[in-house]
Amino acid sequence: MSLDAKLSAAREALNDRDGVLVAFSGGVDSSVVAALAHDALGDDAVACTAKSETLPAAELDDARRVAEEIGIRHEIVEFSELDDPQFIENGDDRCYHCRTMRLGRMYEAAEELGIGTVCDGTNADDTDGGHRPGLAAVEELDVTSPLLDHDLSKEEVREAAERYDLSVADKPSMACLSSRIPTGIAVTETRLSRIEQAEALLREWGFSQFRVRDHDGLARIEVGAGELEAALDPDFAEAARDRLTEIGFDHVTLDLAGYRTGSVSPEDERENPVDEADAEDEPLVEDVFATEYPGSD
Repeated sequence: MSLDAKLSAAREALNDRDGVLVAFSGGVDSSVVAALAHDALGDDAVACTAKSETLPAAELDDARRVAEEIGIRHEIVEFSELDDPQFIENGDDRCYHCRTMRLGRMYEAAEELGIGTVCDGTNADDTDGGHRPGLAAVEELDVTSPLLDHDLSKEEVREAAERYDLSVADKPSMACLSSRIPTGIAVTETRLSRIEQAEALLREWGFSQFRVRDHDGLARIEVGAGELEAALDPDFAEAARDRLTEIGFDHVTLDLAGYRTGSVSPEDERENPVDEADAEDEPLVEDVFATEYPGSD
């Protein structure tokens, strides 16, 4: 089936609903679902973003901006994964507990708005047989997944986003901040906060593909292969050490293997592995050596 036919079928299926609430992160998957829902239902479609400690502030800003691009009504609700001791324990089912709470909050918001259907951005590539505990929550809560239902792959989702002229069409996947903490180390507000601050610095300094992993006070910086040379610059090394220790890390290291998804988790618990190839194709920052790194005097 062609992409046109898949998108048309998805819109028709959504049009049969009285209204839908889209669990909206502002990433490419949920953005395409929101665009389809808005096409099909107009004002009866709502994008809803759940704000919590694991969502970087920059991602919330992106969600607001993309909702404006689509023209869809945007609601923001709040909850805390840290209310759940099982999430804090950070076992290999952490994503199940997170997704259950997040989608549960979506259903509460939908009920308040008189909407009976909650949609998410699960796509056909997400059901690749890997360890995906979050998908169990989607199934248990009977969430509607238009991209999956109509067999849209990640590549097709990105093409659909380009057709809608969405600024996130090429955006790399951004797993929640808790994915930077190795399995078995407790998820705490302190760890989440210092990870967010550290990654904000890397973004400010011009890096485009990166993670800061928190190994119980040791920061392990990963950057994309095309940016690794820039991260080896002595000015960057000094600035990163100084600023990340100010933020609260005890030690700061650079992973010479570079960025790779799920590198703090077991082999069968990778964070969005289907997006790894997409992320490696992202345009990299030019002339990053010219960047002035605050604190490198």
